[in-house]
Amino acid sequence: MPRLPAPARDRYHQEMQAAKTAVADEIRWVHLERAHILSQPDPWLHTRNHLAMLVLAVRRRDRREALGQVVRIIVAAPSSLAGRYPEGNTGRARVGLRRTMPTPSDLAALLNPTAA
Repeated sequence: MPRLPAPARDRYHQEMQAAKTAVADEIRWVHLERAHILSQPDPWLHTRNHLAMLVLAVRRRDRREALGQVVRIIVAAPSSLAGRYPEGNTGRARVGLRRTMPTPSDLAALLNPTAA
C-alpha cells in the first residue's frame, strides 16, 4: 500500500476543513473532490472523504450522488489497501469508479514529492 506523504496528508485536512467552512455547496464539492484525490492512497482518509460526500449529497437531497457515494464507501478502503484506485479521480458519482483523470499539478507535487 502506498504511503501518503505528510504534506499531502496536511493538505487533505486543509481541504476537508475548507469544505466544512465553505458558504456554498458547489465550493464544498470542489474541496471534497480535491481532498478525494489526495486521500486515495490512505484507506481511512479515502473512506472518510466519501462519508463527507455522502453527507453533502443527502443534505442536498441528491439521490443519485448519495447512492454513488454508498457504493464508493464500500469499495474505498479495499481499493486503497490494494493500491488500485484511479489517479486523479474526483470521487463524484458522475465520474466512473475506475476513470483516471488528470491530477491538478499542485496536488500531484504533494502526492509525488520525489518527481518534482
